[in-house]
Amino acid sequence: MTSLRPFHAMDVFKFNPTNLDPLTETYDLNFYYSYLARWPHLFTVAEGPDGAMDGYLMAKLEASPPQAQFSPHYLPFHAHITALTVAPHARRLGLARTLSQSLETAGDEYDAWFIDLFVRKSNKVAQSLYNGLGYSVFRKVLGYYVDDFSGEDSEDGEDAYDMRKPLRRDMEGKHVRKNGESFEVEPQDVW
Repeated sequence: MTSLRPFHAMDVFKFNPTNLDPLTETYDLNFYYSYLARWPHLFTVAEGPDGAMDGYLMAKLEASPPQAQFSPHYLPFHAHITALTVAPHARRLGLARTLSQSLETAGDEYDAWFIDLFVRKSNKVAQSLYNGLGYSVFRKVLGYYVDDFSGEDSEDGEDAYDMRKPLRRDMEGKHVRKNGESFEVEPQDVW
């Protein structure tokens, strides 16, 4: 039986099999450790009975800077999924749902408005997963992904969908919208 536990510093030596998926972003070690230092309660591992890392969720709580509060792109206090990935051997077991629900619980405890995440426009599998979990597209971020996997920056990066799921605080659905694919913003408009 897989269990959830907090991410530990030594887990960076165990997540390579989980990160082998070409659509899973692998970051610099400092990036993982910064999340571990700042949001340890939102960095969760799904560990199998054999001790293998079956998946993990790397998330944070954030808001736009106060000086941006009058911008149409202002983001109120919310939870953000930076990475949610499940190892190939553990897929179709509901681990992504379980990890996502752990963040929903935390987001409600911290009185966040919603959870958001970014997904590549071409990643239909992830979009289907998130739609099934109750997320919807809020806006399209033009050219958000600039790495074309060749090690060189691409002139025309791939677009991202900013997907959101409202939490308990947003009872009126103020921070979600229908037809979000038609609302386009530039990467500099995303905080």
